[in-house]
Amino acid sequence: MALILGLESSCDETAAAVVRDGETVLSSVIASQIAAHAVHGGVVPELAAREHLKAFTPVTEAAMREAGVAFSDLDAIAITQGPGLIPALLVGLNFAKGLATGNGLPLIGVNHFMAHIYGAFLDGESHRLAEEKTYPLLALVVSGGHTSLVLVDSTGAARQLGSTIDDAAGEALDKGAKLLGLGYPGGPAIQKAAADGDPKAFDFPRPLTGGAGKAVPRELKYSFSFSGIKTALLYHSRRRRDAGEDFSGKWLADTVASYQMAVVDTLVRKTFLAARDFGAKTVVVAGGVACNKLLREEMANRIPRQVELRFAPPKYCTDNAAMVGGIGHHHFIRGEFSDIGIDSFARLPGVTRLPFVGEKQTKEN
Repeated sequence: MALILGLESSCDETAAAVVRDGETVLSSVIASQIAAHAVHGGVVPELAAREHLKAFTPVTEAAMREAGVAFSDLDAIAITQGPGLIPALLVGLNFAKGLATGNGLPLIGVNHFMAHIYGAFLDGESHRLAEEKTYPLLALVVSGGHTSLVLVDSTGAARQLGSTIDDAAGEALDKGAKLLGLGYPGGPAIQKAAADGDPKAFDFPRPLTGGAGKAVPRELKYSFSFSGIKTALLYHSRRRRDAGEDFSGKWLADTVASYQMAVVDTLVRKTFLAARDFGAKTVVVAGGVACNKLLREEMANRIPRQVELRFAPPKYCTDNAAMVGGIGHHHFIRGEFSDIGIDSFARLPGVTRLPFVGEKQTKEN
């Protein structure tokens, strides 16, 4: 049995969790900073770092207490190393270094992007990662910072098929909500405002899908672009304002519903195009935007019959430490530890391997 303390501070959630054997979450505690950032309409990196400084000790103590364990019971500490906001990451990384050094525990730096994918296999589902029928696996990681498609085979070899060339989907939802005065965070606000709207009322673009009659460049076949959708919303709302009308009533509900559908439809089209082209047996959807109700419905309604669809549970979609502790277990059993001098990183490095796939093959070899 291995007990891993996971810690997370890539953006605006301070989180700690204790995970046993990579799949049983004994505790998961999250301190949200939404109230602190709402007045600014978005995350302020320096403010996020200060909030992490205040929250890490009580959040970690609460996670340890909830799990009923002491530091002497732990086998390692896993910490989000990146990608994310550097000021926020540095707070968490230095906190984890102090805990690891002070308690004589190995330190494991975790890739936050990969941890999101692993979130779909927590709570007793990690056995599916060892099943041949799961592969090829196609993962859509969609959040405020990422919109990427990653193809994984049964050995753990991974290939990033495409990512966003400008705004991430979550960023487009946040900025759309801000433009329409719906508040922050934008994703939940958009979903709520769209509930009574007609998603077909207005025709917002679906960039890089070939829907406008323009061929998609081969190198961008599996990539995303959301800046055009956002710009279309800007002009759409500007025409409304120039006509002397306010942003309310049926117009607002229809606008938000149509805008949300444009984002979701683009995600679904691209994902299933890649699934078809590469013969994916499983599609995993993870990241904060994976909480979106419409995305879940459209994915479930349109997925090819022979493909299994797996969503990370909502509690593991948004930033959390359970996914960090879970993936940290797999680094631990491979003996993949980090030097105490490791640094954080802001951007996603090339994804060539997932550490939690292919363990059976590795042991046999």
